Amino acid sequence: MAQSTSHVQLLNAHDQSKVQIGNNYYNDSNHDRCITDLRLTDPRDDKERIQDTKGGLLRDSYSWVLNHDNFQRWRDDPQSLLLWIKGDPGKGKTMLLCGIIDELKKERDNCLSYFFCQATEEKLSNATAVLRGLIYLLVVQQPSLIWHVREKHDHAGRSLFEDSNAWYALRGILIAILKDPALKGTVIIIDALDECVTGLPELLKFIIEQSSLTSRVKWIVSSRNWQDIEEKLGRTKQKVRLQLELNQDSISKAVDIYIGCKVKELADLKNYDKETRDAVQRHLVGNADGTFLWVALVCKDLADSKAARKRHTLSKLKSFPPGLDPLYARMIEQISISDDTDICKEILAIASVVYRPITLEELKVLVELLEEDDYNDLPQIIKACGSFLTLREGVIYFVHQSAKDFLINKASDQILPSGTAHQHYALFSRSLGALSKTLRQVNDILRDNGNVHGFIQEKYLYWLECLGLLRSMSEGVKAVHKLEALVKNAEAQQLTKLLRDARRFILSNRRPIEIAPLQAYTSALVFSPEHSLIRELFKKEEPGWMILKPRMEADWNACL
Repeated sequence: MAQSTSHVQLLNAHDQSKVQIGNNYYNDSNHDRCITDLRLTDPRDDKERIQDTKGGLLRDSYSWVLNHDNFQRWRDDPQSLLLWIKGDPGKGKTMLLCGIIDELKKERDNCLSYFFCQATEEKLSNATAVLRGLIYLLVVQQPSLIWHVREKHDHAGRSLFEDSNAWYALRGILIAILKDPALKGTVIIIDALDECVTGLPELLKFIIEQSSLTSRVKWIVSSRNWQDIEEKLGRTKQKVRLQLELNQDSISKAVDIYIGCKVKELADLKNYDKETRDAVQRHLVGNADGTFLWVALVCKDLADSKAARKRHTLSKLKSFPPGLDPLYARMIEQISISDDTDICKEILAIASVVYRPITLEELKVLVELLEEDDYNDLPQIIKACGSFLTLREGVIYFVHQSAKDFLINKASDQILPSGTAHQHYALFSRSLGALSKTLRQVNDILRDNGNVHGFIQEKYLYWLECLGLLRSMSEGVKAVHKLEALVKNAEAQQLTKLLRDARRFILSNRRPIEIAPLQAYTSALVFSPEHSLIRELFKKEEPGWMILKPRMEADWNACL
């Protein structure tokens, strides 16, 4: 297919079942499935979550970068294709990029694609996920680009994005998209390269290669001051470097604005008088050292504090040392003298080694010291873990990657005294213990007139409708095949017979139900054999408006 002919045209307005892309025709349901399979996470939602978790985005705290010579050079010079924003932890790089995204959105000609790497979440911390997120936003904004994905996805399905060759497949797809003449002027933004735990060298190589090819595509990346990132990106010729430590005046002014906002919130919450408010603001300005995160952590501690009197507030304020690491060390000291010291340290140890953020329900299983009476107090116990952790919608996150780094690298003797491997084994052991409480022998449920038998008899057709709505008919087919094999071993004759019919039913009707899930109650039933067990069980669901129904064969085709 010639790239210059890339376009999308909807055919057959009645059922909207075909899409023409270039000279090829695709089934529209496969188009939707492709988008669904491609989406691992929506970076737009990640951005909203990050902004919300960090207390909202202040334009005055990032607007300085818009007038910075290096940013304007990147924006206006067609030869400056890569802007690299680098700085130490807590300097506001992520929120800076959130602000830049909002400003670039105002320029209607821009197609924006971005991704926020987060080492604390597995699906946001690998190079393959980065490419998936970037491609997803590009094809959502410019649907004609989907054919680059569909060419491979129509043959491979979801495994295209998940198997051992996923990086290479996605890299090829994104390269093809970036070369497509139909692609609008595009800005690609990747935040926190240092938090790409898996595949960072490959991702850096990709960025270096692609960011030097065309002025139609410009790049912005951010990272900490890491030597290995410096060595690779430092060789790029068409880049503009913006180092936050070299812009201390601008950063300090932005932090001062942020402090003003946080102090106002504190004053309203704690009913500070003007003298207390001014004293808090002076102390924060004098000790922040251009670090947004330090201010956020101190203000959170003050907000959670029960100190009511002015002298108590000021005394507590002076106990916070300048700098992130000293502040983290103080938090560990406070935990060590608290009533919940052991359970807090165990929770921090668990959070430090798990590969994704865990929920409160999961934590209940994993914390050995947690009694059943403590379950309702768990949110309060999380709050007692200094300010290392934050709880959002029932999920426990580190407040910042630097907090996790500190626990592992500088406080492991207190949090992980027996080592990381021992902690992994402890979690493994407790997980097995939890499973053993609910596991049942498979033969206990795979029997005639058991739970599974009842489900197939009463809910099977409704389950197929749900599979259709979820675009998951293929997974349903595999599940029925697997279940049928298990039941054969269990020697349940009636259930085996029913599952054989259920397998034939789903194989025969998967396409109609996938395209239009409500066909489960119409064509799937009336075009099934007269003696189909599923048809007989759900005869009441056959359409009443159909007076004359087709006469079908007695049994299924032997090929099914």
